[in-house]
Amino acid sequence: MATASAGEDGTSRTIYRACPLCEATCGIAVEVAVDVDGSGHAVAVRGDDEDPLGRGYICPKAHGLIGLQEDPDRLRHPVRRVDGQWLEIGWDEAFELVGRRLREIRESSGPGALSAYVGNPTVHDLGATVYMPALLRSLGSKKRFTASSVDQLPKMLSCAALFGGSLSIPIPDIDRTQHLLMLGANPMASNGSLMTAPDMRGRLRALRERGGRLIVVDPRRSETARIADEHLFIRPGTDALFLFSLVHTLFDEQLVALGPLEQYVRGIEEVRELSRDFSPEATAPATGIQADDTRRLAREFGAASKAACYGRVGTCTQAFGTVSSWLIDVVNVLTGNLDRPGGVLFPRAATSPGVAKPGPGSPVAHARWRSSVRGLPESFGELPVAALSEEIDSAGDARIRALVTLAGNPVLSTPNGARLARALESLDFMVSVDLYVNETTRFADVILPPTTPLERPHYDLAFSGLAIRNVAKFSPTVLDPPAGGWDQWKIIAELAGCVNGVGADVVDDLVLGALLSSCVGAPETACPDVSQEQARKALGDKRGPERLLDLMLRAGPYGDRFDGARGGLSLAALQASPHGIDLGPLASRIPEVIATESGAIELAPPLLVADVPRLRAALDCGARAHHELLLIGRRHVRSNNSWMHNIHSLAKGPERCTLLVHPDDATRLGLQDAKTARIRSRVGEVVAPVAVSSEVMPGVVSLPHGYGHDAPGTRMETARLHAGVNANLLSDEEQIDQPSGNSVLSGIPVEVSPV
Repeated sequence: MATASAGEDGTSRTIYRACPLCEATCGIAVEVAVDVDGSGHAVAVRGDDEDPLGRGYICPKAHGLIGLQEDPDRLRHPVRRVDGQWLEIGWDEAFELVGRRLREIRESSGPGALSAYVGNPTVHDLGATVYMPALLRSLGSKKRFTASSVDQLPKMLSCAALFGGSLSIPIPDIDRTQHLLMLGANPMASNGSLMTAPDMRGRLRALRERGGRLIVVDPRRSETARIADEHLFIRPGTDALFLFSLVHTLFDEQLVALGPLEQYVRGIEEVRELSRDFSPEATAPATGIQADDTRRLAREFGAASKAACYGRVGTCTQAFGTVSSWLIDVVNVLTGNLDRPGGVLFPRAATSPGVAKPGPGSPVAHARWRSSVRGLPESFGELPVAALSEEIDSAGDARIRALVTLAGNPVLSTPNGARLARALESLDFMVSVDLYVNETTRFADVILPPTTPLERPHYDLAFSGLAIRNVAKFSPTVLDPPAGGWDQWKIIAELAGCVNGVGADVVDDLVLGALLSSCVGAPETACPDVSQEQARKALGDKRGPERLLDLMLRAGPYGDRFDGARGGLSLAALQASPHGIDLGPLASRIPEVIATESGAIELAPPLLVADVPRLRAALDCGARAHHELLLIGRRHVRSNNSWMHNIHSLAKGPERCTLLVHPDDATRLGLQDAKTARIRSRVGEVVAPVAVSSEVMPGVVSLPHGYGHDAPGTRMETARLHAGVNANLLSDEEQIDQPSGNSVLSGIPVEVSPV
């Protein structure tokens, strides 16, 4: 909804929505100047003081929305690569070519010859989120890859094993907790990750002002660590050892107190036995954290009235990512902080199923099939992206011959980017849905550019289910899309249709029908007394994601059940509340959320218990490995992976793609501040400027990811001016977290020398 006002230069309007550029989903107010022809252009972005989650806070990325809108390098029309040149073509010609080539390859080589890679910007778009499954199914291939397996897949897998759902992720109750123990996370830069929380600085300040404590365990003194009550350095890749030593201490010192959770938990004694070998004294040589500190931290956590243990990218993207993710929740369970206000809680999103379904569920969707070359396991319908290169260049007759990428840049964001670039060049056909000719899409035969975030409506389906408070906010279109522009949902639906010779409308009908079947008209649905015909009539005939959103809202836990007279949420209700609707603080939800086969919280799931011997073996080599130099990543508040580096307002400023090196290591290796160093791993090498800093612990160097914008054939001039180097030329596709297949991007052994 917009409010109109007269400005000095004419009429303007202000439109309230959520920023879709990162997980924080900050509420923003976009000022639009109205041109004489009635069109408009965005001139300013500010925080929305009435937004129930962000409360007026925004980070610099929000201002990048205008830069993205006006970027001259952004594609406005479909393009086709012919003899190394990009030629603009029409939408009909583009889809005819794409559909024909994908069908030809599938018919000649089988469905396994097709594949898709989905980047994380898709989750920031409502249409892409709800139509993506239809596209993946339309390909008929099990070779699906997403950015999840270079990010949060271990957490999804551990939560599925413990609670029965891959998105049943407990979220720190940051606004009420008294003790926050944080590992491998830097929410001051990320604004929260798997913890949607705008203004982390303000929230962490409030934690300390009410007498709470913030403890950060990280190989780098990050922006978050600098404001903590205590920061402890930890050797990269050893978080699971440290967490197991906390568990050991909780049992050893009789600090275990499950409280009301006890009746729902299985496997406590098995966890006790597993923890015996991981005393703080045994893990200290590997982690670098003294035994006395570990025991003290366990006591303080156990004694806190309300405590939350939280880990993020650093705990996931390591060799023991799934075990680390599991043990974080074990610590919360053993101290009674799971499902407790001030501890960690499960959000209740407005679009989640509206009927509680406690009791036995289904097996974890894991290892139902495996990759062709290494036999890496599937999780939740996708294969680890660490296998993508080899499935193209080493799988023989079973190789991938055609690839669809959606809002992704895996050459920069996945392991051994050099090998992947060579593999992409060998494909028979590639199509990309993207705004740019970037390091990955330069290999595409066709690029289909969607409208921009300001030119399409949005609702945060994923992040409202990960938020620190239950809220609902609809984001209307700010600017009219240009003539001939296509929203991402329509591109995806048309792709799904053209692969099988049908139109986008058929795909839209199928998606709606499937969603209706899961929401209304049957005893197990949220609205058993509402027929599909009644629901269809209430939803109307308008095609696209807004109709699907209306269905999910009305059938959700706060919905009107398709009866406007009873009150409750609907799309119309959200549109009438432009600042969003506050649905209240997180609350206890067990046993409602438990969906394991046993109907209990499985504290010792076999999938994770089976990986403990591998972790135990790491105790023996941990101390010996201290002579290695280990590489970790880092993130900046002005960036979100690779795709925002072409926006001038975000890319400007001091050089950020630098190698942080501890002074002791710099002296030992002959490195000098502001000079360049060569960083070499098993799979590649890069050269980067050195920043000597005690911010990293000795034996650790840090290089941000998402850079490397000097590749030939790209069309991102601002990014090229701030090219940096691709850290994933150093990450090794053979190094994975074994249960999930997630890539190891933290703790990579490297050699560093002066140039």
